[in-house]
Amino acid sequence: MDVHISRSRVQGRTRAPPSKSYTHRAILAAGYSDGAVVRDALVSADTKATMRAVDAFGGTINREGQTVDVTGFDGRPETPADVIDCANSGTTMRLVTGCAALGENLSVLTGDESLRSRPQGPLLEAVIELDGRAESTRRNGQAPLVVGDEMTGGTVEIPGDVSSQYITALLLAGAVTDEGIDVELTTELKSAPYVDITLEVLSDFGIEAERTDDGFSVPGGQSYRPAGGEYSVPGDFSSISYLLAAGAVAGAEGESVVVEGARPSAQGDSAIVDIVRDMGATVDWDEDAGELTVSAADLSGTTVDVGDTPDLLPTIAVLGAIADGDTVIENCEHVRYKETDRVSAMAEELSKMDAHVTEEQDRLTIHGGQTDLVGAEVDGRGDHRIVMSLAIAGLVADGETTIAGAEHVDVSFPNFFETMRDLGANVREE
Repeated sequence: MDVHISRSRVQGRTRAPPSKSYTHRAILAAGYSDGAVVRDALVSADTKATMRAVDAFGGTINREGQTVDVTGFDGRPETPADVIDCANSGTTMRLVTGCAALGENLSVLTGDESLRSRPQGPLLEAVIELDGRAESTRRNGQAPLVVGDEMTGGTVEIPGDVSSQYITALLLAGAVTDEGIDVELTTELKSAPYVDITLEVLSDFGIEAERTDDGFSVPGGQSYRPAGGEYSVPGDFSSISYLLAAGAVAGAEGESVVVEGARPSAQGDSAIVDIVRDMGATVDWDEDAGELTVSAADLSGTTVDVGDTPDLLPTIAVLGAIADGDTVIENCEHVRYKETDRVSAMAEELSKMDAHVTEEQDRLTIHGGQTDLVGAEVDGRGDHRIVMSLAIAGLVADGETTIAGAEHVDVSFPNFFETMRDLGANVREE
């Protein structure tokens, strides 16, 4: 699907979609339990992949709107009757790898072409060290994967600078192993707030887990039991970043964009609030009400380390292209291993819109003072975050911007373009 966006002014009130990160973890945690209800869940292409995995392991998913009633497999996944297709969801594949490792027999995990190119090797090696079986069918550390043989737990070393999802997978599974799992990090942990999200969800499901001097630890023999048998998902700050950016760069004169559902949580991407403020926008956050209010302003360049917030890179890159001066995005090499190489993708697609960009392996510099964005035909690269960030650029570009592959917003923000239209954006789909 192509989407056409032209210069627009936005205003009004909208609601953030539920968090994708929390929804993945909550659905799988409910699967590990004997049953739980997940409320306010994000229902998207990615989270549906996790729901299918829970079903494949012997759970039952009953969904009505954003309420997901899960009958779980109580810590012991059954052998799937078929291959588990994780589609484009890297989170699903990594979290489900930990679960599959608990099975008595073997599970086969695969996904689309993009997912089959993403690194899984360190997690496979960790499962093997913990007495499970885990291998890549192509012997390249990438899916398809074969996993199982009742991982028992123990102590394992794993790098922290490739994907925090490896640690999340081991912590979720470790709680129901016999021995528990102690994770010792061999490198600095990137995307640390995502592990904080995991610890928060584990606690809400009654699971004890903690940080240690060397990494993380979760005792074995535990049971997943959320208080009252229910769990509610908070709003998603990765998605909120696009709404905040829209208000900051394209807000109607004298008006504001108000985003509901922005309650504080462990999400590292809430850093977008301070980033937008640092660049000069006026942002008010009523944390008790969970409401963010943003108005348009003349933005100035800034320097941002995205070591803990990789999903914000596309949003920050667009803000930098509109701001005056240079915006430097540092510590971003790990952002190259997402649905696409987001560093190169943003450099190349913004360049099509006449942005001046300098790309280095671990740094992206956007020269806003040398940039006046113009409409262009750009490629969403099959990546929901690239699509949505380029849509924000289209709000202020001179002329019309056409984004190819816009349907991929379904991964995390299915009604994104409807939301933008409701706020006043000139958006046409075909």
